[in-house]
Amino acid sequence: MALFRRRRSTTNDSAVAVDEFWSQWADLRDELAASVDAKTAVPDEVAQRLTERVRRLHENLTWDVCPAPRPAPQGLDELAASFDDEARTLLSGDEDASQTAEEPAYALILSAGADENARVVAEQWRRAAPNEPQWRFFGARPADHEQLTTSLTWHDHELDLAHATVALRVDQKAGTIEASVYHPDFMFLDEETQVGVAKKVALLALGEDDYIRWIGSVTPLTEKPLDPLPPTSMPAVVRQLADALGGGWVTLQGRIPLRGTTQILVRHPLHRRDFPAFTLYTQVTVNYANSDSDKMPAGDSSVALEEFSTRLRSLLNDNGALLAQQTGGGQRQFHFYIDPESGVLPELEMAVREWKEGRTRLETLLDPHWETIEPIIKPIRRRLGQ
Repeated sequence: MALFRRRRSTTNDSAVAVDEFWSQWADLRDELAASVDAKTAVPDEVAQRLTERVRRLHENLTWDVCPAPRPAPQGLDELAASFDDEARTLLSGDEDASQTAEEPAYALILSAGADENARVVAEQWRRAAPNEPQWRFFGARPADHEQLTTSLTWHDHELDLAHATVALRVDQKAGTIEASVYHPDFMFLDEETQVGVAKKVALLALGEDDYIRWIGSVTPLTEKPLDPLPPTSMPAVVRQLADALGGGWVTLQGRIPLRGTTQILVRHPLHRRDFPAFTLYTQVTVNYANSDSDKMPAGDSSVALEEFSTRLRSLLNDNGALLAQQTGGGQRQFHFYIDPESGVLPELEMAVREWKEGRTRLETLLDPHWETIEPIIKPIRRRLGQ
């Protein structure tokens, strides 16, 4: 098996900054928590220290300290939220549901905005966070539907977000959503404030990552839309769009002279924000022994390949993801991206060596912008008209 050793990580500086941040976390924690409890701004000296440490991670990262947001309810949880404690216990099947562990009280949130490099560092920071029962750490602003029922102060204007509604238009070709946000107070506000509040509503509804993935534009409205929706409906619209675009995996198949059938399987829709920490491209190539007339895997080889794929993905767990695979001509290529700081690569190498049907090859390349996978994804996008 040919093995191309990965080069020294270009993210070493950020890794050092991450280690330094968490080694010094204890001298900030209590003062940050106290400001949340008192509902006051973080003291200037503490805020300055935190800002300096965050900027050492990446100059485009910002931070926020607040009460820990509760996850937005979905599916069965959303239904259960409307019932009393006894009903929720029955739905969950947990007789001790009323005695669950105390929820975290505080949150420290880093925000990269649209900067993908900063988002990578923020995710590395989050994954390295210590186990703090009273704290939740976010590498991007999460959705916070509770805030959509409260007042927001923006440029000295106070608005009750409970009166906000949205109108949504899905652009399937672009794979984005155009959101229009209405609030009755917009007619009294300047355009800059309207735009800022409208974007804040969409951000609270979706969270930062889904906002970057799916929102093409946000426009404030001074007249109520004909078919207004609550902002909390936006995640459901996003899920519908994702399903319409493929909802998991898309297959492209064709024939190549003298080589037979070639099949490409790609995770779709695929956004860089799906796996921010996965910057090491890892290609695994294996030859298979049994094939049909089109040189596609058959019989025992077909079963062995599926079992092999399942094993590799299970081994990576949340330290890597399979983004695409190509099969044809007696060979299958797996295209993974993994977290280079996770230490999982040697285990992956060992598992690849155990493939018994033919030659194997494992190659790695540090690729934080996912440039290597782009030529494989492009035919799928072209086929889907994107």
